Amino acid sequence: MSISVEETGIIKSVLQHCEDNTTDMQPELMRNPVTTYTDPEVLAREVETLFRKFPVIMGHAQNLPEAGSYFTNDDFGVPILVTRNNDGVVKAFMNVCRHRGARLTESECGKSKTFACPYHKWTYDLNGNLRGLPHASGFGDINKSELGLVELPAFERFGLIWVRPSAGDEPLDLDTWIAPMAEQLKSLGLENHVVFREWTLDRKMNWHLALEGFQESYHFCGAHEHTACSAYLDNQSVWTDQYPHVRHSVPLPTVVSLKDKAPEEWEHRPYFMTQNYIFPCNYVQVMTDHVYIHTIIPTGVDTCIFKCMMLIAEEPKTEKARGYWEKNYDVIRTVFNEDFEIGENIQKGLNTGANTEFLFGRYEIGLHLGTKAIHDALEGRLTA
Repeated sequence: MSISVEETGIIKSVLQHCEDNTTDMQPELMRNPVTTYTDPEVLAREVETLFRKFPVIMGHAQNLPEAGSYFTNDDFGVPILVTRNNDGVVKAFMNVCRHRGARLTESECGKSKTFACPYHKWTYDLNGNLRGLPHASGFGDINKSELGLVELPAFERFGLIWVRPSAGDEPLDLDTWIAPMAEQLKSLGLENHVVFREWTLDRKMNWHLALEGFQESYHFCGAHEHTACSAYLDNQSVWTDQYPHVRHSVPLPTVVSLKDKAPEEWEHRPYFMTQNYIFPCNYVQVMTDHVYIHTIIPTGVDTCIFKCMMLIAEEPKTEKARGYWEKNYDVIRTVFNEDFEIGENIQKGLNTGANTEFLFGRYEIGLHLGTKAIHDALEGRLTA
């Protein structure tokens, strides 16, 4: 398996940290006001900008296996219908009829050649075009081409389905947007993976608290003392700034064995968990032999949704294989629950006045980089 220049550099950094007993550091602390997690006006700005103007991962290619396959998504506060047309191209639309605004479908997923409004049976094809309406003469000379479904920018890249949750005035160039992460995402071959598990959790915590759990490894041996702590080097992550995205490489203890090998013999993936922040709300979490896709979405100032897909290279062919993946699923659910219980406890204390700001340590680098990108977007310095 080939190793990239970036990954070679990551291994060199980790081995040097192990030798020197150091870790990646930012020049200074960062101070984040507690209002980030409590102010409804802050959340309103975040929803309007982060969750409307930027592309997010909404599914895997397996969710749209053939023409006419579709799934719906209401998590972002916008009713969205995602489908695959007869040319195999992914399309996304507002799940809203152009006649009187009824939802075209309430189903979470399915297959259909057309989408017909349940109210008056206005019918649309897989490209969103209005194809027919009962008693059309009652509408005179309306132009059906102007009454197609409102289309949202949608893309299929690296085996993943990406949608911007608003039509927007500006076109979206996804390839340019995701270019800093493209080499690594392409190398994963996710288009050839299958979805082993999908699940959604409603948590009583601000969405930032869920997001931040992936942005540093300083907490591993506190929050995960009896679970994940021993599996990784303590607080010796390597950070690769792929603005506005971030690659967070968490080394396994076995990485030190590479110091006795020539760089041309190195492999990266067997020695790291890589937590890739895809701005603004996704993580592509790469384990040694499988991948998780996470999406974190605010539903209120003190509530959020955590969605996860577990992707594996092939369908389990034996009970032993299925048992292996079930065990991995159980472990990740346990570790995540440890994070979320702490996050919910933090949320309970946010309005007490005990803290007016939170300190982000110099080695909590993902917090620095992620927060800067969010601030840039909210201030108009970052656009997709």
